[in-house]
Amino acid sequence: MSKGTLFTVSAPSGAGKTSLVNALLLRDDQIQVSVSHTTRAMRPGEVNGHDYCFVGHDVFKAMVSDGVFLEHAKVFENDYGTSKTWVNNALNQGVDVILEIDWQGAQQVRRLIPETQSIFILPPSREALRERLTGRGQDDKRVIDRRMQTAIGEMSHYAESQWLIINDLFDLALQQLHDVIRTQRLQTGKQSGNYSGLIADLLH
Repeated sequence: MSKGTLFTVSAPSGAGKTSLVNALLLRDDQIQVSVSHTTRAMRPGEVNGHDYCFVGHDVFKAMVSDGVFLEHAKVFENDYGTSKTWVNNALNQGVDVILEIDWQGAQQVRRLIPETQSIFILPPSREALRERLTGRGQDDKRVIDRRMQTAIGEMSHYAESQWLIINDLFDLALQQLHDVIRTQRLQTGKQSGNYSGLIADLLH
């Protein structure tokens, strides 16, 4: 069995990254999403250990010092980090892994694991992005204005990724995301590992 592929999915807040990844997981049982650690407060409907592992700032700092994270970054005054051990174990078992991380984290991961496949998701317009942020009903206008300003800087990093998806029509964007995953699995290096017995028989 060949090693799994690590994918990073980055996007500005409100572009629909989490919704797309959650829908992908329902379609494809050969991929898992890493559950990040974060110091931010839990939102309504979120479950600790499922959506995120929620920890305090002191605990997070200790985990950084202990080298627990593959990557970590500060976003909107909160810290986020990905468990190095969990990711490596999953990849070594042949499981594809998705990391939902910002562009800073994606840069860190690519430096450590150059074969990582980076995916960036953009909204169809600034107006659509603001509407999505407002539609959540979780933040006031001041917070939304700040997120919009941050989003402009985040979106400028789209060109660092190998794959770009515009999330205008959700079903189309989901299909394109799934196509990226499936295309990667058909590379010769992966297929020759998955079908080594067959190939040996064919060439015998």
